[in-house]
Amino acid sequence: MSSAAPLTAAEYWDKYKPYRGEGAQQRPAAARFDWTGVDNRGPGAEILGTPKTALDLGPAEGENAAFLTRAGVEVVGVDFSPVQVARARKFWGDVPGLEFVHAEACAFLDDDLRLWDAIYSTWGAAWFTDPEDLFPRVLRRLSPGGIYAFSHREPIAGQYGAQKMGGKWLEGRETELTVHRWQYSAPQWADVLKRHGFTDIQAEVLPNPDAGALGTLLVRACAPR
Repeated sequence: MSSAAPLTAAEYWDKYKPYRGEGAQQRPAAARFDWTGVDNRGPGAEILGTPKTALDLGPAEGENAAFLTRAGVEVVGVDFSPVQVARARKFWGDVPGLEFVHAEACAFLDDDLRLWDAIYSTWGAAWFTDPEDLFPRVLRRLSPGGIYAFSHREPIAGQYGAQKMGGKWLEGRETELTVHRWQYSAPQWADVLKRHGFTDIQAEVLPNPDAGALGTLLVRACAPR
């Protein structure tokens, strides 16, 4: 893989995962549905109800999508990093009912006219896409009463809205690319979702078991019936 600085957001994510471990990687266990990134912490797939179909926005290696598919849900994962899509297909190509698509989330929701029982994102596209662009598209693609749920890192107080991306994978690397993530407090997310027409909104911070570490903000809402 080239060491050149990424010039597009997709190239940024192409580099992000390999930075965490080059070379061959074992297939994830996909033993549970994970919202938090902390082993065996927090709720699981029950947040999504009992969907027959689900759309994963930003599935990365695809372990959450694989877990749902093994439970009988038809799942499509959409990611705009070709590197991550290729990795997910390699890991889970033998799992029937699971598909990974290389596309940007909003473009996919514009082009694919299917309705979904659940649309979700775990530290994925819902964190890195302007909700003013994403939320109306998600609502249009949910079945009546369908569930939209997403999680991201608990924001630092006062750091709300579009925040410039940072992280240890950028240390010592020159890049002219700015990547943003959109993050709000639980009440702020609830207000944004309500404004876009979602109902039955729940938003909370799941604490991190490590003292002083940031937790996970988990949001769940429904399409009107």
